[in-house]
Amino acid sequence: MGDEFRILFVADVVGQPGRDAVKAILPGLKKELRADLVIVNGENSAGGFGLTSKIAAEIKSSGADVITTGNHVFAQKEFVPELAGLQRVLRPANYPPAAPGQGFCLVEVGGAQVLVMNLMGRIFTADNLDDPFRAADAILAANPDVRIFFCDMHAEATSEKTAMGWHLDGRASAMVGTHTHIPTADHRVLPGGTAYVTDVGMVGPRDGCIGMDKDVVLQRFRTGVPNRFVVASGPVTFNSVLVTINSSTGRATSIQRVDREHV
Repeated sequence: MGDEFRILFVADVVGQPGRDAVKAILPGLKKELRADLVIVNGENSAGGFGLTSKIAAEIKSSGADVITTGNHVFAQKEFVPELAGLQRVLRPANYPPAAPGQGFCLVEVGGAQVLVMNLMGRIFTADNLDDPFRAADAILAANPDVRIFFCDMHAEATSEKTAMGWHLDGRASAMVGTHTHIPTADHRVLPGGTAYVTDVGMVGPRDGCIGMDKDVVLQRFRTGVPNRFVVASGPVTFNSVLVTINSSTGRATSIQRVDREHV
């Protein structure tokens, strides 16, 4: 490993099609890219909404070391009591303290300690949550000796994710955004050494509406009548980023998009 530490982050996995793509692509990709750590956002992996312990185990068996989530983390009711007992499966750290589960974890890989943190934005999504900026500061302050610090911020507003990138610049190794399922083209290393991208995208059906069946979504937009969204079918887009970090300094040296398709 030397001084170079490589983290592969895989975007929001959507339903069975997304899980099948992870199973087919991730093991080989992890080896090809020589990733030291793999983080997967699994918050849409159970039928498009939420996660279960069985699915978390399935994603880990494909090569994920840590699973992050977001606003649908508690969508599957059976997962609420399961979450607290799962290792390296996170819910956003700025949920109130009484919420089950944890918002960050420490992982040791080849002698390097990595702190992985999950946050959620409040604009347009969950204004009843605690301040994610304060939550990030508290976790950083409680772990002063950790050099490699990775943050997944699950948020709707691009402005809120951009602000978090600047807030963590020079203190985090990487801050990547998730939630919109639409990849953005602004990946770069910020001046202080923090790798940043507003949204990584998704692992989900390419020809739906952010992974959901387009006809069902169109019906709601055209009529205004609520209906149940279902996961789309067809070719699957696999969006991810590879972040390379100097393990001695904790600063990122590069961030690159890694995109694939699964039929």
